Amino acid sequence: MGIITVLSDLLFPARCVFCRRFLNEGESSVCRGCAKSLPYTGKNCERSGDGFTVCVAPLYYRHDARKAMLRFKFGAKSSYADCFGKLIADCVRENLAGRYDVITWVPLSRKRLRKRGYSQSGLLAEAVARHTGGTVQRLLDKTVEAAPQSSMKGYASRRNNIKGAFAVKDPEPVSGKRILLIDDIITTGATLSECAKVLRRAGAADVLCAVLCR
Repeated sequence: MGIITVLSDLLFPARCVFCRRFLNEGESSVCRGCAKSLPYTGKNCERSGDGFTVCVAPLYYRHDARKAMLRFKFGAKSSYADCFGKLIADCVRENLAGRYDVITWVPLSRKRLRKRGYSQSGLLAEAVARHTGGTVQRLLDKTVEAAPQSSMKGYASRRNNIKGAFAVKDPEPVSGKRILLIDDIITTGATLSECAKVLRRAGAADVLCAVLCR
């Protein structure tokens, strides 16, 4: 271990991504307490949707999971992606193994990407690919700067807000493929549904989804 690493660990000791407590020796990203008490979905990890066959999520959007997600999206905590991606990957392996050919993600608009500095769903997709050994490829663009979905109330409003906002970059890598679509959270499912429909119109054989929280 180099001197720089030692000094960094002393000055900036690692914290649990969920509860923010300092990690003890042998803990990585998540403390033992949170590993046991996170709001796991368990047998309720799956839900169906319009356009996609199923969406799986390892966690409910509650308590420390909600706070960690907000820090990841809006607090410049892009480093959370690997931990979150591993949680999603474990859920994917358990429930969707062998059912997809390529991994992709729900993209941000150019304006939102410049403001945030990173695509949180893109980072999650890359992490899921690392932890599952899958292939990740950007298949979608967001071509319309829609209002934030969080400002919309209800499925109909969210569906109308996001309608026509996405486009397939190139139909060739989509045609005939079973696609695993990654996002950070599912609420009404409107965003995932719109992306799934765009992929299906481009020839996707199936669209499955995976997120961190529901």
